[in-house]
Amino acid sequence: MIKNSFLEPLLKKQVFIFHFPQHLDIPPTRITFASLFQKRVLFSLNFLIINMFAIVSIAGQQFKVEEGQQIFVHRLAANEGDSISFDAVHLLDNDGQVTIGVPNIEGASIAASVLSHVKGDKVIVFHKKRRKGYRKKNGHRQSFTKIKIESITA
Repeated sequence: MIKNSFLEPLLKKQVFIFHFPQHLDIPPTRITFASLFQKRVLFSLNFLIINMFAIVSIAGQQFKVEEGQQIFVHRLAANEGDSISFDAVHLLDNDGQVTIGVPNIEGASIAASVLSHVKGDKVIVFHKKRRKGYRKKNGHRQSFTKIKIESITA
């Protein structure tokens, strides 16, 4: 705690709002800077935050995903707004309890929804052989699907 400081009156007036992850369904909480210096608030908030992630194979690539996360994967054969499920879950970490699959975890799945289909940045491929007059320029744009991870079930 800061004592006899010219900053103390300012710190007591400063209030900010702490937002929890969406999947916890906890309303935003008002926290003052003074309570942060006393470390009372951080200790009381620690037990509410649940850290859960999974490593899953999507379209031939492995991703570390959490609930509510939005990621870009190679183009999937699904329409916008569709719900999709991925069963190739290789690892689950539920707040320190790690489950490793050989190669996949039975019964575990990731539910996601398709947000949009987009194209990536253009990549220029340029070939040249010096002193021969050979030049070839090609461009490529990879197609991606933007998905949102809805839930992780074990």
